[in-house]
Amino acid sequence: MSVEKAVILARGLGTRMQKPSQDLRLRPDVMRFAEKGWKAFIPIHGRPLLDYTINSLKSIGVKEICLVIGPEHVEMRRYYEKLDKSLDDISIHFAIQEKPLGTADAVYAAKKFVENDSFIVMNGDNLYQVDAIKILKKQADEICYGIGFEMDHLIAKGNFSIERIRSFAVMEVDDELNLIRIVEKPPNPERYRTRYGILVNMNLWRFTPHIFQACEKIEPHPIRGEYEITSAIQFLVDERIVPVKVIPVEAGVLDLTYRTDILSIEEKLEKFIANSSAET
Repeated sequence: MSVEKAVILARGLGTRMQKPSQDLRLRPDVMRFAEKGWKAFIPIHGRPLLDYTINSLKSIGVKEICLVIGPEHVEMRRYYEKLDKSLDDISIHFAIQEKPLGTADAVYAAKKFVENDSFIVMNGDNLYQVDAIKILKKQADEICYGIGFEMDHLIAKGNFSIERIRSFAVMEVDDELNLIRIVEKPPNPERYRTRYGILVNMNLWRFTPHIFQACEKIEPHPIRGEYEITSAIQFLVDERIVPVKVIPVEAGVLDLTYRTDILSIEEKLEKFIANSSAET
């Protein structure tokens, strides 16, 4: 069944974005939100990064979007409440994550919005190519799916290096592309190469409501103290609550983590959008 709901995680603290970068000059409107760590709301060519994601979702027929934000994001909420009034074929909702307790807690904040439907989840500080999202939307089976971004294409078509990928996570799968586990910050990504290449997790998922059961069961990360969506997904796999499949794609992602990413995204954005619906 085609999904019509998407949840965008826009609550993160952006601590790495808040760190000053020497010899980097940003426009005042950009610097204001970089200093706050509001990555999803940072203007890229004059528009918040989230605007491009909303346009992508709108173009593939998603009908309802829920932005997971914090109570302090008053300006962001007002902006998207105003934008919602101007949109005819998609509606914008909000879920408040009261404290930044992790990505699983952020997803759980959208439980009332999701109700009993399958839904797409994505990061607010990433820009995904349209066809990668569309692949999730059109899946017929009511199970969970995650996009595995093939590493070489992620580097060629996004703003990634191999060193940067080592700070993310790769997907270990079996021969039928069932998820075995998500390996955080692998020192040697080559170890997890599949016949589709090395599959990188960029937090682009299609979930059934079973994910909320998993979010309720997991413990916080022993070091970071956060409830992480990767732990909830692993719970689904280990407890065999619902199948979790990985879909390999040869696509790029633009990632906004550091202040230096702002300029690289502005440089790559036009070509990225032009190729967005032609390459997966």
